[in-house]
Amino acid sequence: MGTIMAPFEFIVSWIMYLCHLMFDFFLPNATSLAWVLSIVGLVVILRVLMIPLFFRQIKASRAQMLLQPEVKEIQKKYKGRTDPASREAMSRETMALYKKHGTHPMASCLPILIQAPFFFALFRVLQALPKIADPLIDRGSIGPIDAAVAAQAEGSTIFGAPLSSWFLQPGAAGQTKVIAAILIIAMATTQFITQRQLTLKNMPPAALEGPMAQTQKIMMYAMPLVMAISGINFPIGVLLYWTTTNLWSTGQQFYTIRKMPAPGSEAERKLNERRARRAAAKGIVIAPDTPTVIKPQGQRQQPVGKARQKSKKKKR
Repeated sequence: MGTIMAPFEFIVSWIMYLCHLMFDFFLPNATSLAWVLSIVGLVVILRVLMIPLFFRQIKASRAQMLLQPEVKEIQKKYKGRTDPASREAMSRETMALYKKHGTHPMASCLPILIQAPFFFALFRVLQALPKIADPLIDRGSIGPIDAAVAAQAEGSTIFGAPLSSWFLQPGAAGQTKVIAAILIIAMATTQFITQRQLTLKNMPPAALEGPMAQTQKIMMYAMPLVMAISGINFPIGVLLYWTTTNLWSTGQQFYTIRKMPAPGSEAERKLNERRARRAAAKGIVIAPDTPTVIKPQGQRQQPVGKARQKSKKKKR
């Protein structure tokens, strides 16, 4: 596990170190705050690099929504047939349908899968800080984080709680537990808001029915609960990272849903209403499913010369 995670730990340590140097330059008397902001900087850098994948995820999700009627037809075709051959045939036809339209059921999970190694790498880096800082333990450095840097980072706090401490840490101070609890609640709440925003506001009614929709609704409530239970073992720095990531996701999704909603969704209906109101203010009438029609503005008819009038009469 350590060998697999080593490259990600190296990348995370360098991003945090460089972010810390930048923030420390502007905040020379706030070393703890600089380390806190370095975790926020890590989130921002990773999420900016993942923006192309985010739009690819949206494209894949919408393609899956539009394919739901055809997927249901395939499921209907094999309904009641539970033998292995029928199940395999149904799976094969479904995957062929996705391939035909250039998507994949797992495509929408790609950003999460890419983020996961960096999340665990940050977890391991924060856990390693005390060992790197301790001269009696020959842990060795992680990237630029040597004993001196680790000692400084390990001593950094957010509202008095060390970044490397966690809720169930033996001997943790009451203030540390309070800050950890607040961040756990914030992490779970922002996770729920992000899932709810995506599930209820950006899906057409047809996509909110069936087994897949029920699974998504269960996940909407289950994921925050799992995160809250797991959070008691996360270092405060990791809780800060995950909460910041959720806030970024919520803002990014809010913008995307508002500007580029899924076809047939509630968000698309509201977008069309906003466009209609703006168009009406400019004297433009937009009819549903029809080209835009320009409303007459009372412009007088232009006079036609005698030569053009004679030409028109001859054509008739």
